[in-house]
Amino acid sequence: MNPTETCHQGADSLLLMLPGALMTPQHMVQAGLFEALARSGVALDLVAPDLHAEGADNRIALRRLADEWLVPARARYRRVWLGGISRGGQLALSCWAAQVAAVDGLCLLAPYAGGRLTTNAIRRAGGLAAWRPEEAQMSDPDVRLWHGLQAPPPAVPMFMGYGARDRFADGMGMLAQHLPLTGGCRVVLGDHDWSAWLPLWQQFLGAGLVGAETP
Repeated sequence: MNPTETCHQGADSLLLMLPGALMTPQHMVQAGLFEALARSGVALDLVAPDLHAEGADNRIALRRLADEWLVPARARYRRVWLGGISRGGQLALSCWAAQVAAVDGLCLLAPYAGGRLTTNAIRRAGGLAAWRPEEAQMSDPDVRLWHGLQAPPPAVPMFMGYGARDRFADGMGMLAQHLPLTGGCRVVLGDHDWSAWLPLWQQFLGAGLVGAETP
């Protein structure tokens, strides 16, 4: 098991927050993610596993996420949320869409929606419902994510947001149209970096979606 960063408060809810590409759990600490949780008063345990995809295919990472983290967490917590930033958000969303393991909610900060090759193919097909990926394309995690969203599992509480100047904003906006975001998608000032991710994290903590405020 790879190094992690944790914040255990004795809560009955856990959030597994997956770092983005080229990001470590320590980067999340340095950016203030754990400090913001501690200051919020939200009753939530937070764990940031160092879990990156193996090569270009994320299926091994998804299986490890289920076996090493989500399944054991269910033995300890009443509610288990899954989240991530950028590529970590894509992995979290893929886990839910492919029903790799059960989660009670999702926290998606600028989730990577895939390259333009995939999103443009969906648009050219006339939309997600009409798109038919070829079997040979299913080795691509971007393709598998969108394929899973064609027949998604039952909805769970879901938070999503990204920065208005994010270079991947077009794909994220398209992604938001196909997710059961009862509270809508949050768009804040900022780029594909902590200028957007930290404010979005603070909005998630203040949304009252998971845990409860301590007295």
